[in-house]
Amino acid sequence: MKRGFYNILAAQFLSSLADNALLIAAIALLVSLHAPDWMTPLLKLFFVVSYVGLACWVGIFADLMPKGRVMFITNAIKAVGCVIMLFGSHPLLAYAIVGIGAAAYSPAKYGILTELLPPEKLVIANGWIEGLTVVSIILGVVLGGVLITPTVADFVLQNCMLEAFGLTIRAEAAIAVIVLIYGLAALVNLTIPDTGARYARPNFEPLASIRNFAQSCSLLWHDKLGQISLSVTTLFWGAGAVLQFLVLKWAEVALGMNLSQGAVLQAVVSIGIAIGATGAAIWIPLKKSLSVLWLGAAMGIVVGATSFFDQSMLPGSFTLFGFTVRHAVIFACAAMILVGVLAGFFVVPMNALLQHRGHVLMSAGRSIAVQNFNENLSILCMLGVYSLLIRADLSVQTTMVVFGIFVALSMIAVILKHRHNQSKEDSLHLIGEGVRH
Repeated sequence: MKRGFYNILAAQFLSSLADNALLIAAIALLVSLHAPDWMTPLLKLFFVVSYVGLACWVGIFADLMPKGRVMFITNAIKAVGCVIMLFGSHPLLAYAIVGIGAAAYSPAKYGILTELLPPEKLVIANGWIEGLTVVSIILGVVLGGVLITPTVADFVLQNCMLEAFGLTIRAEAAIAVIVLIYGLAALVNLTIPDTGARYARPNFEPLASIRNFAQSCSLLWHDKLGQISLSVTTLFWGAGAVLQFLVLKWAEVALGMNLSQGAVLQAVVSIGIAIGATGAAIWIPLKKSLSVLWLGAAMGIVVGATSFFDQSMLPGSFTLFGFTVRHAVIFACAAMILVGVLAGFFVVPMNALLQHRGHVLMSAGRSIAVQNFNENLSILCMLGVYSLLIRADLSVQTTMVVFGIFVALSMIAVILKHRHNQSKEDSLHLIGEGVRH
């Protein structure tokens, strides 16, 4: 790998670490403000609305200048959103500003891979990116959980003079630390070398931008490989957003865990994703990326089956290194790791295939913007439905079963569509053609 790739990894790690710690801190802030339960998943909804609303322009913006500079600007926007959250704005609105930075960051982060690396290294690169991102998710979620604990939060409040700025809530102390991490990520972005890739002068005129974006969407959805990989990643990210909150709620109801403890269980899912992503990078080359589709259906089945478990089924415990560990928690961790492994193993090849087809069909930044639009529209829809289910007092078990069945059936539909496409055209030939391109 080229030297610049490792700079990208470092910047992505820090930015993702802050993103995931911020979610836990923002949830804690809502709790401290006595916000209703149905408002919690709206955090993620407000975060991703920018991915949809700004999709026509963020790809153009990513191609406007060297992508390291774009990533610096967008991380700075995230930091500004955190500061606004600290000083009076409603957490949902401030989180939406952080989402603006994230929406513009993503096309640059993934687009630079296609500029820097040859097609045959994209699966490996994505394996590294996804694997390290998952590590940052694990550490970020754990960091968020640690930062909101009374001991750590009180230490930050008392020793960092935050009370002088009117910050007295423990969740605010956590967010203040996260601002510093975003700042460090922005500085690392400045070390990313310019790839030398340049694109035609962009047109930000609203109607022309929307029309060009619609054409890009149509092009990718009508591509035989693009439509399959885009369907899978769209489903995955929508389902993954819901799973973040489902795991926290399931940990509370079925296992009696509080938010900090549930955050650790949420991180366990990410460990599984890291394992799956690493396995995909080692064993699944780009030409065999479509062979993993059935793992998505298996993931849905495992999630639905796990919902029937609670701590009463395994009431015992044991001591490990001086800590009391419940058998129920061990089982829950094993189930969540399995869900993560299945998810990581099928999404990494699909992500690499989608990036490659998008790069072949259009510019790097615009193809990633199309991907983000579809994936985050899925997140908006699924989180909106999830919020309604919570407001309707549907049980966690029922919600997980419905969620699992939906994911499994959707993946089966994608598999059938792929087989239909294969009967018309040789998909392997398309991949090989793209690689040579």
